[in-house]
Amino acid sequence: MHTDGARSYGEPAGVMLARALADAGRYVFTIDDAAAAAPPGTSRAHVRKLLKALSDAGWLVRLRRGLYAGTGGLPGGVDLPPLVVATALVTPSAISHWSALAHHGLTDQVPVVVTASTPRKVVTPGMRHRAQAAERSTWTAADISIRYITIVEERFRLGLESVWLDERFRVPMTDRERTVLDLFAMPRIFGGVATGLRVLERAADGLDVERLVGYGVRYGVVAVGKRLGWALAATGVDEGDLAPLLALPASSAVPLDPGRPRRGRHDRRWTVIENLGGEPAGRADDEARD
Repeated sequence: MHTDGARSYGEPAGVMLARALADAGRYVFTIDDAAAAAPPGTSRAHVRKLLKALSDAGWLVRLRRGLYAGTGGLPGGVDLPPLVVATALVTPSAISHWSALAHHGLTDQVPVVVTASTPRKVVTPGMRHRAQAAERSTWTAADISIRYITIVEERFRLGLESVWLDERFRVPMTDRERTVLDLFAMPRIFGGVATGLRVLERAADGLDVERLVGYGVRYGVVAVGKRLGWALAATGVDEGDLAPLLALPASSAVPLDPGRPRRGRHDRRWTVIENLGGEPAGRADDEARD
């Protein structure tokens, strides 16, 4: 979209450009987007200069090189919700894990860090510099801390939906059932499988069990399917509904909680080691492999 070349007396060129972007619904935009919205004949170098001036004044936020977001301080502008910032910063990505759990009302905890999944291997600014481990694994933009969890492409696409946050913004997000599956696929992100068991006790009646079981099979990791099936059976789900998970071929018993020692009762029906007690073991990789 181009502005009409005329502006009210005294309106700075940068504000006019920002207004044009907001009017076009470009709340997150690239330099190319800004150049397309500028008056005809505006050079790319001048567009860069305007964006820098607006960023220096705090009227725009520079998310990363070449990517900007408007703020509520500009005419027609709004402050971006943190979940929008997270999915705009890395594409493709989707809100997942703790942030999705909170959005779906499956936990009372308010996440301090936004969590999102992506099939990309993300290199955060902290990875390029000397930083503490916690800082290296998160990306801070617009005063928002975001953790990106790398998922293989096939699993990344499983159970995604588009969620409206308000009348302007929507984001890709794991649906309720996929979010529950992640509790058993990557339990160490949630502090252990006990979190998944608590969520199932709280929300089992509101879940589509058939869909959840289907996700457990399609995820393609036997250990994940067995953990999920055992947990659903423990919360009273009819075993007939769990038959696809029960039928997954397991060559050996898998730990219910991969973050703890493999000690506990062996459930031979589910080929699961019930190792819910004891001290946690080492940290996990991003993607479940047990």
